[in-house]
Amino acid sequence: MQETNTLKRGLSTRHIRFMALGSAIGTGLFYGSADAIKMAGPSVLLAYIIGGAIAYIIMRALGEMSVNNPQASSFSRYAQEYLGPIAGYITGWTYCFEILIVAIADVTAFGIYMGVWFPDVPHWIWVLSVVLIIGGINLLSVKVFGEVEFWFSFFKVATIIIMILAGFGIIIWGIGNGGQATGIHNLWSNGGFFAHGIVGMLLSLQMVMFAYGGIEIIGITAGEADDPATSIPRAINSVPMRILVFYVGTLFVIMSIYPWNQVGTAGSPFVLTFQHLGIAAAASLLNFVVITASLSAVNSDVFGVGRMLHGMAEQGHAPKVFMKVSNRGIPWVTVVVMMIAMLAAVYLNYLMPESVFLVIASLATFATVWVWIMILCSQIAFRRKIGPEAAKKLQFALPGGSYTAGFAVIFLLFIIGLIGYFPDTRVSLYVGAVWIVLLLAGYKLVRRQS
Repeated sequence: MQETNTLKRGLSTRHIRFMALGSAIGTGLFYGSADAIKMAGPSVLLAYIIGGAIAYIIMRALGEMSVNNPQASSFSRYAQEYLGPIAGYITGWTYCFEILIVAIADVTAFGIYMGVWFPDVPHWIWVLSVVLIIGGINLLSVKVFGEVEFWFSFFKVATIIIMILAGFGIIIWGIGNGGQATGIHNLWSNGGFFAHGIVGMLLSLQMVMFAYGGIEIIGITAGEADDPATSIPRAINSVPMRILVFYVGTLFVIMSIYPWNQVGTAGSPFVLTFQHLGIAAAASLLNFVVITASLSAVNSDVFGVGRMLHGMAEQGHAPKVFMKVSNRGIPWVTVVVMMIAMLAAVYLNYLMPESVFLVIASLATFATVWVWIMILCSQIAFRRKIGPEAAKKLQFALPGGSYTAGFAVIFLLFIIGLIGYFPDTRVSLYVGAVWIVLLLAGYKLVRRQS
């Protein structure tokens, strides 16, 4: 193992673009969208457009700082530099815990998906295999990781494009529907476009925003991008429009073909659309997509936590052993720890009562919004620190600067209010508050020891 604890650059624009795309297009689109549709009706399309605009502001705020100062574990470092050590400490650990929870869900989901094809094979065998395979990929080199992630995301994106095109075939020409074009009247003929009023659309925003969770991984790639000044702006500028096309385009097709009040009641919207085309293997095709989606997610999870812990160790916020880097430039200790944590957590997942696991998992929703608010607040503090003259010379400035970031913070506080409004999600605010208190106590211990 080499002594210089530095990461190697090897991620191209193509890799970074598909990483952000792959991390944001997952369970939120394949399954979570059905709940958002029930809340808002067809106006959920407007909610996804609003959510996409806020996601873009968050990415641009992060991009502004990442191009100016490219760092692995970027938003934790920026929070420390511009908001103070406590902010960096809490943000870094909150992100790591959030992604670990998501990774547990993703590896467990992989076992369930494989069980569809191989019902006689115990789920734990698939879980063990995916942890070992993804761990192995992450120990090779960042370029290999980027290439694998590109292909996982590519399969996912390609299937969605096929579904959108097939859907337009049904809408315009009636392909697979006996030549009867469905048109788009379903968007307004079942209670109107705002079926549950403006309030229904606003309430769906909390579901919609969590679907965009994962976009912040672009900031973590900054320390290993070949040319951060070029690749990060290109990736950030291309991803939001693509996400909007995939989310809005997919839901537009689904709700045009099916009455929105039937979506999610008779199976996955994706399966229904393929079956409508007369494709008997719809379930298997969808299963292949969700398997690649879960592999892509676990791959990104291991990468994200590994880089964040490495950066936090350099800041003195995590054990120094996490700084160790292999001769291929990989923080191998963090990858191994993440693998062990996933195996132990999956075992606990089987032992724990479902209600307990749901309480812990609900922290991920709180953590996502926390990280986003910290990114935006860091950008505002960064602008104050460098002053207006230096801000004018920034290479990849957030349009509107601190005012735009401030608007996005207010919007995210509104989302936190929505989380508190629903009894099912309110628990995540209580758990989140306890988590922050525990971290503050932990920070005091770390400061005493250092």
